[in-house]
Amino acid sequence: MPRWSRGLALLVVAAVPAALLTPVAAAAARPGDVLGSVNTFIGSKDDGNTFPGAAAPFGMTQVSPIGSAYAGWQYDDPAIRGFGHFFLSGAGCWEQGGLISTLPTTGSIGVGGDFDTSKPATFDQKRYGSPFTHDGEVGKPGYYKVHLTGYGGIDAETTATTRTGMERYTFDKAGPANILINVGQANDKEPVTGSSIRIVGDRTIQGTVQAQAFCGGKPYTTYFTTTFDRPFTTFGTWSPTGGTPGSRDSAGGAGLRGAWLTFDNGGAEQVTSTTAISPVDAEGASRNLALEGTSHGKLNAFDKVKAGARQAWRKELSTVDLPSTGADDRTVFYTSLYHTLLQPLTGNDADGRYRGFDNEIHRAIGWTYYQFFSLWDTYRSQNQLLALLRPSRARDIAKTLLAIHDQGGWLPRWAYANQETNTMTGDPVTPFLVDLWRFGALTGEETQAYEALLQNSEQIPPASSQFQGRSGNASYQADGWVQYDPNFPKKGQDTDPNHGASATMEYALGDCSLSLMASALGKTQDAKALAVRGRNYQKLWDSSVTDRGFTGFPRPKVTGGGWFTPADQPYTPQGQDGFHEGTAWQYQWLAQQDMPGLMKSMGGQAATQARLDDFFDYADLVKDPAKTVREDWVVGPYNYYAQFRYNPNNEPDLHAPWMYTLAGQPWKTATVVRAAQTLFTNAPNGVTGNDDLGEMSAWYVFSALGLYPEVPGTGQFVLNAPRFAKSVVHLENGRDVVIKASGAQPSQLQYVQSLKVSGYASDHAYVSFEQLTHGTTLDFALTADPAQATWATGPTGAPPSPCAS
Repeated sequence: MPRWSRGLALLVVAAVPAALLTPVAAAAARPGDVLGSVNTFIGSKDDGNTFPGAAAPFGMTQVSPIGSAYAGWQYDDPAIRGFGHFFLSGAGCWEQGGLISTLPTTGSIGVGGDFDTSKPATFDQKRYGSPFTHDGEVGKPGYYKVHLTGYGGIDAETTATTRTGMERYTFDKAGPANILINVGQANDKEPVTGSSIRIVGDRTIQGTVQAQAFCGGKPYTTYFTTTFDRPFTTFGTWSPTGGTPGSRDSAGGAGLRGAWLTFDNGGAEQVTSTTAISPVDAEGASRNLALEGTSHGKLNAFDKVKAGARQAWRKELSTVDLPSTGADDRTVFYTSLYHTLLQPLTGNDADGRYRGFDNEIHRAIGWTYYQFFSLWDTYRSQNQLLALLRPSRARDIAKTLLAIHDQGGWLPRWAYANQETNTMTGDPVTPFLVDLWRFGALTGEETQAYEALLQNSEQIPPASSQFQGRSGNASYQADGWVQYDPNFPKKGQDTDPNHGASATMEYALGDCSLSLMASALGKTQDAKALAVRGRNYQKLWDSSVTDRGFTGFPRPKVTGGGWFTPADQPYTPQGQDGFHEGTAWQYQWLAQQDMPGLMKSMGGQAATQARLDDFFDYADLVKDPAKTVREDWVVGPYNYYAQFRYNPNNEPDLHAPWMYTLAGQPWKTATVVRAAQTLFTNAPNGVTGNDDLGEMSAWYVFSALGLYPEVPGTGQFVLNAPRFAKSVVHLENGRDVVIKASGAQPSQLQYVQSLKVSGYASDHAYVSFEQLTHGTTLDFALTADPAQATWATGPTGAPPSPCAS
């Protein structure tokens, strides 16, 4: 247990059960080896929803095991049903991926055989999946290996290029070897509404999978081509009525469907396959295979593809150097960086073609079109981390959003494949795209982007549009707030009036960020109007509400302007009504754009600081950080409501630790951040909540480096005590950001005593994007004594609020 001794809080991580140590040991880091410092099993347990299999950076294809979890596979799954070829990392909705499930087996296939073709259930992957062992299991960037203990024992290895996935199966048992390719099933809870499969010659399979986009989205089609390194000797297909030996085709709607291929095997033989997918058409899948999976008409060797994937990941992960860091700390950091760099996913084929939001085929020439944008999550820090580390990709991401607007008629919120799912609420695309502008990713396209953002800010998409946009704009533009109406009609899973209070606060944050862009573009009147709307959170501030000794909280309003009150009890800011995946306690801090106004609403600076202390349970936190974050903060990824404490498992209050700095107490930010970091561990359950396409991991990367993008649109990073004695960020422009913190001890609470920026003393608790991209050195002096941590506590220590009251 942690203990308080000699003024130092020891941050002791909870013990990891012995059963969970195997993949961690397998992923143990070698000094200086960045690939060895990634453990892809982190997040594969307790709803982290990451996948352990192989992928290229930002790849279209991922090859990973399928188990019983809706996100694909969890570490304690008893069996592997197959190896799918598309996954999302850390998403929370049920319907997601696991398409084109492939499994090696042995045994006879036919009437009365080990796989009885007369019984349709024979080909249900829930029944034919294989047990496996964690012994010798490997999860590294671009490479996964596991030993299947069923079917006589089979080693399964996977690797990937951007648009192809490759498997190598080594059979222990002599005799015929089978490969089952299942197109009628995917991840658990992923409905497959249609599929087809066709056997071409004696080495190739082609087909389609029509699956449902997640969170109740619409069906979409993935095309694939799979080619083997050796000919199969017999084959057949199955459908909902059973299996048919010798059949080359099977197609239809929902139901069991797939093909089996049998190879001669003299014992300890290998079968290698490469699968290319395409969101465009069958031609795209075949071309992707030809361009990325073959050389001179033959499949590339598995080890060659694996080496290429490793080199691609080495380049990406080497953007940050940690010269001297403990093995576990190093692994947690680089795995977080790895998870951040998995998405968004490449959306165009190798020839540049992609399927747009108008369902037409377009071509990206000289740039990459991306897909799968979880903007409500990633606008907070993952977006800014990519823009800092990989500005060339950020430019293509920005260009993609504008293409979606051009072809679909509106900007997205949660874009899945080539459709809008209308998942989550608020206005995430505005801070997301404004930050990309602020970071230089919209050069030459500023006007187009601004017009699209202003349309989104002020209007509502037509009823015929697939986009829902800011569906609360009628009330918001007229009155300054979104009404709380749980019965408001919606086009997808969510709509803003269903969560009117939190939507109002997110609209205001987005409007403030857009005011900064408007001002820079000379749109003076727009800028003024947007800045005023950036303070609209105040219109939901009810100064009569009291809870836990504090007065004044955001509160939903209903149509007509009255305060919402539950039918059976008084209003409480710990309730769920009007707030999306959080309560008023968490959302009260989503006003970082107007710190003076927020502190005034809370009763002044001292009262705000006291409220933060209660929110984080600060008194207990300094005594026992690791225990407090696990017992007193919000515990569990879906425990959103009836809460009054910080929730480190979800996005609404991720920025809240740095609110201490904005309120004049930066040393308390350091306490909270170090405590929260104990939730990230080198174990399968080592991610807080769903990783949400890299957002939680990006939070960790930024906080560990000692800087965080607190206020959208400003281009400023608020600083905190770094976790490491030294880190070096290698920017794409060839310059470096060197971060020094001599004596940094991750296991202790430490505070910033002083700071030098490029050799000059600084009492500012923030730096700008421009300072970082020009190359700089941040040299922190740390102390374990909070009484000595007076750095940046003066009136100019915190950054100015862009929409201050």
